[in-house]
Amino acid sequence: MMNNHEIDYRIFGEEMQYVEVELDPNETAIAEPGAFMMMDDGIAMETIFGDGSQQSNSGGLFGKLLNAGKRVLVGESLFMTAFTNIGSGKRHVSFASPYPGKIIPINLQHMGHRIICQKDAFLCAAKGVSVGIEFQKRLGTGLFGGEGFIMEKLEGDGMAFLHASGFVKEKILQPGELIKIDTGCIVGFTADVDYDIQFVGGIKNTLFGGEGVFFATLRGPGMVWIQSLPISRLAGRILQYGTTSRREEGSVLGGLGNILDGDGWR
Repeated sequence: MMNNHEIDYRIFGEEMQYVEVELDPNETAIAEPGAFMMMDDGIAMETIFGDGSQQSNSGGLFGKLLNAGKRVLVGESLFMTAFTNIGSGKRHVSFASPYPGKIIPINLQHMGHRIICQKDAFLCAAKGVSVGIEFQKRLGTGLFGGEGFIMEKLEGDGMAFLHASGFVKEKILQPGELIKIDTGCIVGFTADVDYDIQFVGGIKNTLFGGEGVFFATLRGPGMVWIQSLPISRLAGRILQYGTTSRREEGSVLGGLGNILDGDGWR
């Protein structure tokens, strides 16, 4: 018997996607604050403490505080938003990605009831899916993990939706198969994947390496979702572009290059 609400869905768009969730009467979807796009009349919107799962509601007030407090550790809000169909027929509610990329639908029942994901990858899910922190097994991970090594875990047997930036590669790792990956390029992976952080040794890597001094290792068996363009990398390039003189882009042309680009015309 499933503990989560059974929701149907459709994903629209190519690079700026949104997911439309279909709710039967009394069915509920949960989402992070700010993910909401639109909904039909007959859906009640409610702010809830934690994620509304059985785990979040266990242990009375202390249990709710503990589970919600874990979300603060991964930079998320104490609260989530629940959307419940209070009408007599089917209703729809839609949630949009916060930046260009892809929405990844995941049926937790087919993924061992648990996946690990980046702390900002979760978009929405069926009510009953537990959203919490994944405590690290290795001390090095907690000390040196820059992007996303305070991870989230999604548990349950319902549908959950992640969002990723850029192109998304779904890779199945065979038993013992190992890949090394930039930390920000990990969207998520199944709980049977063994993961760790490795230091990139050598003075050249430390001083001049453009990829940073740490990367993640993922060892199979299991499934991994990989994104080609972490949003932090994109944001860093935009910030660098906005705070750097345009003269550096084409030093031969200098100011003439800006005029040709249109910056010199008023």
